[in-house]
Amino acid sequence: MNWALHHSSLITSNLESAKHFYVDVLGLPLDESRPDMGFDGLWFDMGAGQQIHLLRLPNPEAGIDRPEHGGRDRHVALLTDDLEVVVAKLEQHGVTYSRSKSGRAALFCRDPDGNAIEIIQREKK
Repeated sequence: MNWALHHSSLITSNLESAKHFYVDVLGLPLDESRPDMGFDGLWFDMGAGQQIHLLRLPNPEAGIDRPEHGGRDRHVALLTDDLEVVVAKLEQHGVTYSRSKSGRAALFCRDPDGNAIEIIQREKK
C-alpha cells in the first residue's frame, strides 16, 4: 500500500494576514479551485497533489499557551530547495523563527495564528 499526504488543515482567524504569510512570505501558490464549503478558507498547492488548507473557523484551542519553539508543538513540515532564501524572506517580513535544535538544516516559525510551521532544506541529489 502506498501513502501520500493529500492536505493538512490549519485554522485561521484572519484570511488576509494568513494569505500574506503563505503567499508573500513563504511563496506558496494559491489554489483558486476551492469550492464553497459553507465557511471561508484558502487552499495552497504544494505540488504532487498535496495542499495546505486554511479554514476560517472558531479555534477550539484559542488561548492555549504554545511552546516558544515550534518543534515542541504540533506542526506542519514543508520541504524547500533553499532554506536560506526562506530565512531571508522571514527576516524581511519580521517573522520570528528558530533553527532546528537537532542541528539539521531546518527552522520553525509560526503563522499569524500561531500555527507552527517547520521548513526543512531538501537534500540535494
